[in-house]
Parts: sequence; structure tokens; C-alpha cells
Amino acid sequence: MKVGQRITAEVITIDLDEGHARLSMTATESPELWTFLKSRRPGEIFSGTIAAIERFGVFVALDDGPDHPIFPGVGFITVPELSWQHVEALSDVVQVGQRVSCEFLQFDTWNGEARLSLRATQPDPFQAFADSVAVGQTLQGRVTKLVPFGVFVQVADGIEGLVHLQELTSTPVAAPQEVVEAGDEMTVVVTDVDRARRRLALSRRQVSPDSR
Repeated sequence: MKVGQRITAEVITIDLDEGHARLSMTATESPELWTFLKSRRPGEIFSGTIAAIERFGVFVALDDGPDHPIFPGVGFITVPELSWQHVEALSDVVQVGQRVSCEFLQFDTWNGEARLSLRATQPDPFQAFADSVAVGQTLQGRVTKLVPFGVFVQVADGIEGLVHLQELTSTPVAAPQEVVEAGDEMTVVVTDVDRARRRLALSRRQVSPDSR
């Protein structure tokens, strides 16, 4: 595409404050694809095949619907939507050619694709974990990561909680590495379980002497 080149596009949004109009050539170049995506609703389940794996996510070729004029698949899953657990390598979760069922999240009008979620079709391990623990309960865990404001401790498979710096010891410290290292085993107490944000707050300081 060159400056001055004439194009045919559909107006997607208009920003009156900025004085900008957002256009899509996909709407006019692939009307069948545009019509298909506009008729989709959040929560719908699509079946398809992993068509390509990129560092920013994976493309899915859907069983139903037209092909994409540019991308390997009409469906796209971002990294956070691949799994409930932290993903180090996308190939650990999916492989090219693998069959998947995904939930439709939204119509990405910018890229002309269906944003999908693989993890939405799977049970959330955090919610199951939250059902089994209570505030004040003592757990055993392993330090997985040190950050300036505390440490993350894995207390179950795929479940990590944060021990804030002030909850590490009864004596204030400036940095977590002064008292712990990654890989250390640690006894902690559950101080808060946030189901909505999937966050687990822990304390080492509040562990009773008998539990250490």
C-alpha cells in the first residue's frame, strides 16, 4: 500500500474527540469473513485445528467459517488465554495440527479475526484450590520467584501465592534475598483468597512456632 493509493474500506469506529475514523479493508475485501465474525456471540464454542504458533499467541483454523485472507487461521488465542497456568513455552500447551475447542471472546475488527480462549473451556484450578483452603490455614510451599516487594511461593500444582516483604519475617528486611532464595521450602499461612482476581496472599511471619 502506498500514500495516495485509493482503497475501499468499512468504517469501524469514529473518535469525535481525536477526529479519527478507524477503517477496515478486511470488511470489503472479505465480506464473507466479516459477516461470519459479526454474527458470532461471546461464549460460543468453536472447534478447529492449531494452524500456527507464534511468540504472541496461536492461530486456529476453524472448522466452520471462511479462511482468513492473510493469517493462517480466522481464530487467534493470546498467550494468557491458552492456559490457567503460567506458560513458559507455547509448544508445551499446544502443537500445530492439534484439535482444540475454544470459547469465542470477541470480534477483533482491527485484524479481522475471532479472539478465542482455550483456558475458558477448562476448569480453573484456582477456584478448586480456593474451595479447599481457608484464611489462617498453614501450608507448605516452595519459593519460585523473588521480586522487590516479596516472594512467590508455590503451594499446590499450578497455584502460587505472594508473601509480601513485610510478611516474610518479624524483623524488617530491605530485600527478600536477605532471608530466602528461589527453591527454598517455606511454611506459610493463608491471609487472603481473592477468587475474582485469582490471587492468594500468604504470610511467613504469622506462622506459629509450632508449625515451623
